[in-house]
Amino acid sequence: MATIWKGSISFGLVNIPVELATAVRADHIAFRLLDAKTHAPVKYERVRSTDGKTLAWDDIVKGYEYSKGRYIVLTEEDFKTAALESSSTIDILDFVAASEMDPRYFETPYFLMPGKGGDRPYALLREAMRDQDVVGIGKIIMRKHQHLAGIHVVGDALVLEIMRFANEVLDASSLDFPKASVVDNKQREMAAQLVSSLSTTFEPEKYTDDYRANLMRIIKAKSKGKDVTLEMQEPGEPDAKVLDLMEMLKKSLADGKSSTRKSASKRTTRKTARKSPLKRAREKSA
Repeated sequence: MATIWKGSISFGLVNIPVELATAVRADHIAFRLLDAKTHAPVKYERVRSTDGKTLAWDDIVKGYEYSKGRYIVLTEEDFKTAALESSSTIDILDFVAASEMDPRYFETPYFLMPGKGGDRPYALLREAMRDQDVVGIGKIIMRKHQHLAGIHVVGDALVLEIMRFANEVLDASSLDFPKASVVDNKQREMAAQLVSSLSTTFEPEKYTDDYRANLMRIIKAKSKGKDVTLEMQEPGEPDAKVLDLMEMLKKSLADGKSSTRKSASKRTTRKTARKSPLKRAREKSA
């Protein structure tokens, strides 16, 4: 796996050589804009808004709109002045309890791999963080930009996630959300039972992008000159009257228990089917 950054983790007097590698990959279906008649690809052009004239890159500068229609032009020298000194160190500023971290702050994950000679201190930091259940918060300069970063433990790996700064996360208090007092204790107990009945271990492979799968079926069929018909699930009609929350919870719980019994019955049937006829006969006679 190719590394995109090399440096070290630094906290206190500890320095651990590390390398950064991509932890996720984009899996989007890419489309090109085409001329409807000839299917020739369409190019983007840099067009001046006042008269529609196409401009070359050399005729374009960057500007900040400080009021409607008024701009401050920034030069390459301005960007150089603002740039931070290049650094190959991830400075951990704090260790924070993982339970206190708001997931909205996390954005893009990368694997942090130990560099040459870094195996022992890497493992030591990882296990100390695992034992304390903390996230290391620090800063990293990557591709000329400074980022806030969180380092946390995932299995045997340390994963660095690029984070959003506080000014990039909206304050939830500016919106209206229902208070806990709108539900009574009985409803909470029923809802808790429903959540508990649906709880399971996380298996990311079982959650698929159905829209992407449908698009790929259509693309493959059309590439062979065929038409494809997909079975679409009809959305349920919403009830015109106000639904009783308790009744819905009871029904959901009953449906969940029924599904559980059916699954258990299927498992029992499969186990019985796997037994030899002789073994089933012996168990029956016993």
